[in-house]
Amino acid sequence: MNGTTIKVLYFAQVAELTKTREEQWPLAQALSCAEWLAQLESRYPQLAPVKRLKLAINQYHVGHHSVINPGDEVAVFEPVTGG
Repeated sequence: MNGTTIKVLYFAQVAELTKTREEQWPLAQALSCAEWLAQLESRYPQLAPVKRLKLAINQYHVGHHSVINPGDEVAVFEPVTGG
């Protein structure tokens, strides 16, 4: 992976809506998860509202206040419900 992209993985309903499971995303500098999610919603409006989506960076669950850096792997998935 080079230092100007991130690897984005989509799971379950998110993958169905984006019609892809994985893509490279250009990212030249660090960005908060909230800022990146806004870009994601611009690219895939069908994911709105993106505030509900959960993220993992490099296989660690993170909040929307966390920072995505070039070279990271970001996983995007729906909140899990259970009982």
